[in-house]
Amino acid sequence: MTGGELTLGAVLVRLEEREGEIAAQAETTREQIAQLTARLDELDRAAEEVRITRKTLLELPDPLPPAPPPSKLPDHPAYQQIMAVFAAAEAPLRGGRCARRWTWRSRHPERQLPPTFASH
Repeated sequence: MTGGELTLGAVLVRLEEREGEIAAQAETTREQIAQLTARLDELDRAAEEVRITRKTLLELPDPLPPAPPPSKLPDHPAYQQIMAVFAAAEAPLRGGRCARRWTWRSRHPERQLPPTFASH
């Protein structure tokens, strides 16, 4: 045998080393497959939960629209004066008449409206 040739013993050693490498790679691959299988099971469960949630939501009746929030009335004295003019009116008011009544009341809060402002 020349220096470039392998002996049967050297070939068997090399084969045994290669077999060990392949076995280690196979074990690593099995571990990766186990991890990926567990991850796949988790994703399948999550997808099923989403399907159940969607189905449940589709079976719910349509919700009623939310009630509008109650309007808050201003506390400003001018608002109160305007509302007093409307409350005292015996007939619908036009803008000018409302303004005159409001001006009169704001200047003379203790007095009655004069007859010219009373109604029309």
